[in-house]
Amino acid sequence: MKTFIILGAINAFLSVALGAFGAHGLEGKLEPKYLDIWEKAVKYQMFHATGLFIVGILLGKYPASALLSWSGWLLFIGIILFAGSLYVLAVTQISVLGAITPLGGLSFLAAWILIIIAAAKLM
Repeated sequence: MKTFIILGAINAFLSVALGAFGAHGLEGKLEPKYLDIWEKAVKYQMFHATGLFIVGILLGKYPASALLSWSGWLLFIGIILFAGSLYVLAVTQISVLGAITPLGGLSFLAAWILIIIAAAKLM
């Protein structure tokens, strides 16, 4: 439980910090296309940081749920792969990094499916 709340808080913090950096530190240094990619990474990181909080809170109520634990780890992996690859893509403009992004998206989808299954079984 505590792990996912801490990971959620760290990722929410990073999302705010990286969003501010993108808006103030990268403006005028990156083409608009790459600033949009940066902003997409920030949004998805924050959405899924919130998901980590939800998992942490649910694990407080259902501590033995492997479905919820796996969903939390998949959300965290998804943040690294999805948002992380977009951040690196935005600043390096190495387009092959975009091939990593869908793996993060699949991790997000799997995590949300596990939360749906856990809700159906536990609640």
